[in-house]
Amino acid sequence: MNPLNIILTVLLFLSGALTVILVLMHSGKGTGVSDMIASSLYNSGTGSGVLEKNLNRLTVITATVFIVSILVMALTFPTGTLG
Repeated sequence: MNPLNIILTVLLFLSGALTVILVLMHSGKGTGVSDMIASSLYNSGTGSGVLEKNLNRLTVITATVFIVSILVMALTFPTGTLG
């Protein structure tokens, strides 16, 4: 495996983990069970400011890095080899 593929593999795992963490950090917008639980802990105006916008930007950036690294890996990984 060449150094590019090693770097892309590490980048893939890091961006995937960060994307999952950032998605889970978003506040619930629905009226389901999670909203019933969260409404007792937080008021309805929480997360409507700069922090929510920055969280959205970071989520989009990490998801984009994840998708781009998958596409580049699909083009550069050797096919038909094991190890």
